[in-house]
Amino acid sequence: MKAVTFQGKKSMVTKEVKAPSIQENSDVIIRITTSGICGSDLHLYHGGIVPEQDYVVGHEPMGIVEEVGSDVKTLKKGDRVVIPFNIGCGECFFCQHQMESQCDNSNPHGEVGGLFGFAEPNGNYPGGQAEYLRVPYADFTSFKVPENSELKDEQIALLSDVIPTAYWSVIHSGLKKGDTAIIMGSGPIGLMAQKFAWMKGAKRVIAVDHVNYRLQHAKKTNKVETYNFKEHDEIGKLLHEETKGGADVVIDCVGMDGTVQPGETFGSNGDNQFGTISPIVTASEVVRKFGTVQLTGVYATDANNFPLGDFFTRNVSLKMGQAPVIHLMPELYKKIEENEFDPTDIITHKVKLEDAADAYSIFDKKEDGCIKVLFQP
Repeated sequence: MKAVTFQGKKSMVTKEVKAPSIQENSDVIIRITTSGICGSDLHLYHGGIVPEQDYVVGHEPMGIVEEVGSDVKTLKKGDRVVIPFNIGCGECFFCQHQMESQCDNSNPHGEVGGLFGFAEPNGNYPGGQAEYLRVPYADFTSFKVPENSELKDEQIALLSDVIPTAYWSVIHSGLKKGDTAIIMGSGPIGLMAQKFAWMKGAKRVIAVDHVNYRLQHAKKTNKVETYNFKEHDEIGKLLHEETKGGADVVIDCVGMDGTVQPGETFGSNGDNQFGTISPIVTASEVVRKFGTVQLTGVYATDANNFPLGDFFTRNVSLKMGQAPVIHLMPELYKKIEENEFDPTDIITHKVKLEDAADAYSIFDKKEDGCIKVLFQP
C-alpha cells in the first residue's frame, strides 16, 4: 500500500509499504478515505520524536471497515468509522472513567496511553496517512458513523483529533460564562478552541499568533480579538493591561514547536529541552491571579526556565495533557449534525498521498494560506 513515511528530519516521503493485517481478534482493518496532517506531526518532522525509518505516520484517519477480527462485536465490513488518535482498551480504570488517553493496556512500551503514528514511546502503532490502517481494540477505539448519515468526510474527519481536543481543552480549562479567554495559536486546534470558548459563554476571546493569515481567518470566522506577537515587544505586558489584570483562562495550543522569542534559542545548551517554552512564558504573563493555564500543545521534554515561581506565587492553576477524545466523539458528532458549528472552515488543502512531501513543507512553513491539510487516498 501507499503510505506517508518518516525518512529523517524534515523528510516525509510517500512510498510503498506492507499493508497491515489482523494481529489480534479485537482488530479491524480499515480502508482510509480521509486523513489529516496535525501540528503534532511536526514533532516528528522536526526530530523531537524520532521513529524508525519507513515508519508510517499520521493519527487523524477515517474510512471503511474492510476486515474484522473474530472478537469484534460492534463493527462489520462496510461500516464507516472515524478513528481517534487515542488507542484505548475500553476496560481499564482510565478507559472506564473518560481518561482513555492514559489507557493502561494500549502501550507495552511505557506508562502513557497508546497513540497512532507516534513511534515506540506511544505504543509503536503505525499511523493513518496511508491507504489502510490496523485499528486495535476496535470496538472501543472507533466511532461508528450512523448508517443514515449524510455528513461528508470533511465534516467529520476532524473528530479524530482536532475537534474533541479543542473541545476538551476548553472544558478542562474550567472556562465559565463571562470569562475572558486568551487562546495562543490560531492553527487548527486554536481556531476550533475559539469556537468552543464562545459556545461555553466566554465574554471575550483573544487570539494570539504571528501568522497574519491565520489571525485574519480567526477574526473572520470566529469574531475574536487578534494580536500578532511579532508586532509587539512585550505581548505579555500588553495583554495583561488590555485584560485589566489578565485573562481568566489561557489555552496554549502551540506546544514545543512554537516560534522562539527574541533572545531565546530553540532547545537548550544542556540538551534537556527540545524546542521552546515561550508560549508557556507568555501564558504566565497574561493569566490573572487565580486563573488557569491549559497546555494543549504538546510538550514532551524537560523545560529550562519554566516559570514555576510565577505560577505558584500568583495561585495560577496549571492543567495539561493529551486529550481523551474517544468519549467525546458521539456528543460532538451530534453538534455537527445539528449545525451548532462548522468544522470545515479550517480546511484549506486537500491532497493525494503522493503529495505528502510538499504538503508537509507548506504546512510547516505556513505557506499558501495553509491551515489544515487533508489527505484523500
